[in-house]
Formats: sequence, structure tokens, C-alpha cells
Amino acid sequence: MKARDLALQGALAAVALVAAYLVWQRAPAGAPGDVTVVELPARALDKVRYEDEARYVELYRDAQERDALWVRLGFKPAKPLPPVEGAADGGASVDGGVALAQGAADAGTQPSAAQTPPPRDMRANEVAQKLYPRFAPLRATRALGVLDEKKLEEVGLTGSQRKLTLTLGGKAESFTLASMTGGWGTPYLRRDSDGQVFLLGPALLPDLENAMTRLVDRRMHVFDLGEFDSVVISSGGSSRAFVASGKAPNPVTLAPEESPDKPDEFTRNWHDRVWRLVPLDLLGRDEQPAGGEPKEAFRVEYRRGGKPVGELTVARATDGFYARTEHTPGWVRLHAGVDPLAAEAARVTTPVSSAGGP
Repeated sequence: MKARDLALQGALAAVALVAAYLVWQRAPAGAPGDVTVVELPARALDKVRYEDEARYVELYRDAQERDALWVRLGFKPAKPLPPVEGAADGGASVDGGVALAQGAADAGTQPSAAQTPPPRDMRANEVAQKLYPRFAPLRATRALGVLDEKKLEEVGLTGSQRKLTLTLGGKAESFTLASMTGGWGTPYLRRDSDGQVFLLGPALLPDLENAMTRLVDRRMHVFDLGEFDSVVISSGGSSRAFVASGKAPNPVTLAPEESPDKPDEFTRNWHDRVWRLVPLDLLGRDEQPAGGEPKEAFRVEYRRGGKPVGELTVARATDGFYARTEHTPGWVRLHAGVDPLAAEAARVTTPVSSAGGP
């Protein structure tokens, strides 16, 4: 009897040890990033859309070039303002109407339905490239299940107009995001298909909320100083070629092609200011300035070994100067102060022999 009892106790102990090992190996249910909200690979993700009551942001793959990621920024038509109390019988004062209009203007920049501009499509930067695959599979730090109305109101999900929509393999999965009143520290979301509520990590959504400053590629060129050996500058129907030498962080030295041993300081300084032009505003792909196609003021072509590397075109529009390059998807608006560069471009493209010296 004792031997049989000892054998039974030994077997039970062995089973307990195996069970304890399996439990120890299993990750805890509430481990950060352990809860799967959408289980699909990143290659199946077609689009990520974030929206609130005024605007929307989309990250999407180009249909013709799947490796290219784009950012689409757009406004939603404004909802009509409620009627002013007493306006029907003339009870509203003029001052009250002005105050109401001013309050609506101060509340945001959302345009009316008639004034809603078309969305802008712009290249996504490296931050967007890293953010995009984090939505497929989409993971949360915690699953809260289906909450009652009181809890939904407490976490900011009641009446929220903030949405997150993932399009995966052509199928859309929509979520309601908690309102901003609690800040980004508690980003709750509710899956619209079944009402399940999850708690996301705090670092996933802020980039979408600030997409214009965080996700848009604002570079004029994808090459740097020293990655070209010649420059052709054109203005007013005249062109002049220069030999380029040097590399970043120093300005390149430019010498006329006909006199490669005689650096041109005036052209070097001019080109240095041109290279440091920074866009003030980015227009979307195929978007034209408000006044229509701008008129070219000057153009700079970059070459290496006789082959094109890139180019910059600066043009004048009714509301200032714009530029576009081999990398920008459309025109970019430049800061004020480009007029001197446009005027000096004529001097840069004029040979010394014809101008009597720079």
C-alpha cells in the first residue's frame, strides 16, 4: 500500500510540475502589445484612415507602385451652424451675429461644404514608413470587452467623431476612437463590428493626428551636395554649364565649363542660397497654384557623369514663387525673398565675356 501511495503521489506531483511549467511559459493576458485587434500581415494593408469631425488623414499604397507610400490630407465639409435664437423674429442683434460667426471661425479652420478644397496627396516620409506596418497586425495593450454605456462615456467613446479605419485586402475594419478630452495617454478604441473595446499604446496615433508635420516628406532632393559633378543653370532662354566640386556640409565650388580652373564665387554664393530654399507649403500631387500654372523664372539641372541626377525649377505665380524638383510630387510654395535669386539668375547664365565681367 505504501509503495502504491508513493507512486500515486509521485505521478500527481509530476502532473503538477508539467502544468506549472506550461502556465509559466504562457505570456500573461495583459502583457503590453499582446492583444491582437486585427490579425493580418502588413503586406495585406492597403490604407490607414484617421478622421475627426473636421478633417481626415490617409496613409495608402500607390496602386501602380506598391512600395511607394503616400499621405492624403483632406477636410470634411463643415456642418451647418444651428439657427441663432431669436433670428426669425428679428430678436438677434447684429453684434450677436458677428460674435457667433467669429466664434465659429476661432473654433477651427474647417471650410464650408461649398469651399471644401480637394485633398492633397503627398509623399510619405521615413516616420510614416515605420508607422504604417504597425497597424497590421494591429495590437493593443489590453482588451476590455464590451462595455456598458456608463463605462463608454467614462473612457470618451460616447458620441466621439474620431474614427480609425483599416482597409486590408479590400475589406474595411472600422473603429471609434475615444475623444481627445482625456489626451493621448489613454487611447481607447471600440471595434464597430462587435463593440469590443481595447486600449492602444500611447505612441501609435499621435503621428496621424499631426500628419502634416510628422508624416509628409518635405525634402526637395534625395541626393546631397557632392553627389553631382556638373550643374546647368537656365534663365530667360539662356543656359550655362558649370563644373561642380566639393561635398556637404560645405557649399560646392562651381566653375564655368569653359574655364574649369577658375571658380565663380558669385555663382557659388547664388547656388548656395538656391540649394537652401525651404518649402513654406506643399501642394498635392498634380495640384496647381491658385492662379494657375506658374511661369518659370530659372531652372537648375544636376548631373553626374553626364547623366541627370535631379533638377529644380523655380517659377513665379500670382501669389509668389513656387518650386518643384525631381522628388516633389507637385509644386511647393517658397518663402518671400526669392525675387533677388530670380533676378541674379540672368547674371549667372551670362558668360563673363559677354557681360564684361560679373
